[in-house]
Amino acid sequence: MTSIVGIVLSLVLLMGLAYRGVSVLLLAPLMALLAALLSPDAPLLASYTQVFMTALGGFAISFFPLFLLGAVFGKLMEASGAARAIADGIVAWLGAGRAILAIVIACAVLTYGGVSLFVVAFAVYPIAAALFREAGVPRRLLPATIALGAFTFTMTALPGTPAIQNAIPMPYFGTTPFAAPGLGVIGGAVMLGLGVWWLGRRAAAARAAGEGYGEDASTDAPARTDVAPPAGGGFTRAIVPVVLVIVLNYLLSTWVFPALDTAYLAEPRYGATHIDAVRGIWAVITALAVAIVVLVALHRRTLPDIKGALEAGANGSVLPLLNTASQVGYGAVIASLAGFALIRDAVLGIAPGNPLVSLSIAVNILAGITGSASGGMSIALQTLGTTWLEMGRSAGISPDLLHRVTAIATGGLDALPHNGAVITLLSICKLTHRDAYLDILVVAVLVPIASLVTVVVLGSLFGTF
Repeated sequence: MTSIVGIVLSLVLLMGLAYRGVSVLLLAPLMALLAALLSPDAPLLASYTQVFMTALGGFAISFFPLFLLGAVFGKLMEASGAARAIADGIVAWLGAGRAILAIVIACAVLTYGGVSLFVVAFAVYPIAAALFREAGVPRRLLPATIALGAFTFTMTALPGTPAIQNAIPMPYFGTTPFAAPGLGVIGGAVMLGLGVWWLGRRAAAARAAGEGYGEDASTDAPARTDVAPPAGGGFTRAIVPVVLVIVLNYLLSTWVFPALDTAYLAEPRYGATHIDAVRGIWAVITALAVAIVVLVALHRRTLPDIKGALEAGANGSVLPLLNTASQVGYGAVIASLAGFALIRDAVLGIAPGNPLVSLSIAVNILAGITGSASGGMSIALQTLGTTWLEMGRSAGISPDLLHRVTAIATGGLDALPHNGAVITLLSICKLTHRDAYLDILVVAVLVPIASLVTVVVLGSLFGTF
């Protein structure tokens, strides 16, 4: 009983202190040690050095290249002006009359192509503010519009996205970034359709009430003067690296790596593994590396300080990696405690004939508690990934379906008010939770949960497609 109290108390404190802005790097090990201290069967120092640090190191070993290359790619897209050129081109193509859809699509293209959602928010906000002002759309809808395009369907649902949320399940289930593509597209369409419908409805209601962009519009962004995509092939040149990430990711994971002779992977020095366990990660790493080289070659004239951009991207990858790895370490300690067996049995007892349901609920709750999609997913898979895989096989559920449900499930409760991305986005848009969080709640929490339910129901009825 004491062990369960320690687990629950550590979770509550983790959520509460994270909401107050305390670093996860400090919280994760401290809360893990608190849970171990209150568990009579857990030696404190061994839980830290042999469980927490081992799990943290294992995650860092597996995913460091993805965090590093993703951050470098995003920084180069920002520094070269390519991210801004893509956003400008899409906005100019759709026009001010479709301001909400234009910003959503611009954010979606960038994040689906591998650009960090934080980079996207900074790059798109000035364009979105000017466009919303021109179209008379309330500025309080800006954060939700950016969140819909950057935080939802391109992060978790669309097959092939290089987002870390789509990469983490691969080693556990032996899948690729294109797992369950049909269900992923359907889940993404539900998020996009419902999200745009909601924001359009809110904008129409504001227009009918006579509400414009906002009284302080003049301090946010100048009126737009461009009515066409950037000249000189700027949009085309900017979009090439993004397209490369998507295309190479598919070709490498589906055709190239499976066709190679990789029998050497069975040797102990290479981890005694097989190609299905690593081809997804290999594909994302290679695709991002090639895209970075092409991006530098295409934009060398607009990248006067390539060395500075590379260093900034590399440095920017460290904190997100360690934050997520620390949460993985926390999950490993929790899973090692005696009280966790009761919690595990309770979770797995939800809809025992369908592991998709228990998987969805557990990942969502943990993502909500940690305020992190990747963190919640990592804890869930670290503790119960093997169990869900075995349950799925027994129930005839493919690993691809487990992968896609896991990824989509991370994108629900993760966007509660204490989520770091939500706080950063509101700061960028110069708004408060009171001003704009209601619409973020709808498009980044409720709509993704509706999408998850749709995918679980379809997957349960028809299997993977």
